[in-house]
Amino acid sequence: MFFFREKISKLRSDWNKRSLTEDDFHRLCKRQKITVQEMPLRVSGFYYCVLGKHYIAIDSKLKKHKKLFVMFHEFAHYLMHAPETGTTANFHGVGRKTRKECEADAFALCALIPKTWIETRTAQELVEDEGIPADLLRDRKEIYDIHKI
Repeated sequence: MFFFREKISKLRSDWNKRSLTEDDFHRLCKRQKITVQEMPLRVSGFYYCVLGKHYIAIDSKLKKHKKLFVMFHEFAHYLMHAPETGTTANFHGVGRKTRKECEADAFALCALIPKTWIETRTAQELVEDEGIPADLLRDRKEIYDIHKI
């Protein structure tokens, strides 16, 4: 994650400072010229690049926090793993957990659960008041404990 701080800071998005929203996601995608498609899918979502054009597809059946997590996870693939040339595709939740998948998860978790929430609120408050699923909160706390972000 530390290698990507410059890219993240250029987003001007308050990443890891406040909880980012679906509007933030769409604004970032518009700025970066990424086409977003929501439709029923068999996977949660995926990022792909064809002929230099970038796309993110999101399963329209996802619930709020899972959907936001997948949106920012796929955006992270664009931000951190987009190819210089050629075609690529990254599918959320398909296959084993690679370094790229861990990086995309970390980006998404920090987008949804900012550092200040981890430092100033209890897990119970975040689950009850913000509706954060316990598994996402556990994973976010682990990132904070290891990387202090």
